[in-house]
Amino acid sequence: MRGANEIASFSSRNRADHGAASSRQASESIRQTKEIDVLKITRTETPEEEKWILQGRLVGLWVSELRRIWKETHRTDDNLKCIVDLNEVTTIDKTGERLLQTMSKEGAQFIATGVYIKHVLQQRCGR
Repeated sequence: MRGANEIASFSSRNRADHGAASSRQASESIRQTKEIDVLKITRTETPEEEKWILQGRLVGLWVSELRRIWKETHRTDDNLKCIVDLNEVTTIDKTGERLLQTMSKEGAQFIATGVYIKHVLQQRCGR
């Protein structure tokens, strides 16, 4: 949330210094550049497969949340294939990369078509 606090602080400072017109321009600019850290985690399970679909940004507190859910619900059954779909992940920070590496060691198989995510997986998981 540090980024959000900085943006709010910038917006307030700008409003005081430059009046309503500048404030409106700054707010529009902030809305265009501000990225919200959100991660949607969907997990389904069939007798043959455990599937995780991640969508959004695997960063910050969301890494901790995914780690918690993974530890609570991931099954390490040799007969159960574990698929993690990363096709809609847009950003991964270093802690997210480490978590993916851990998940890989615990049997996760990743699906990724984007160049960035494939690169992260190759660097961290050797895939």
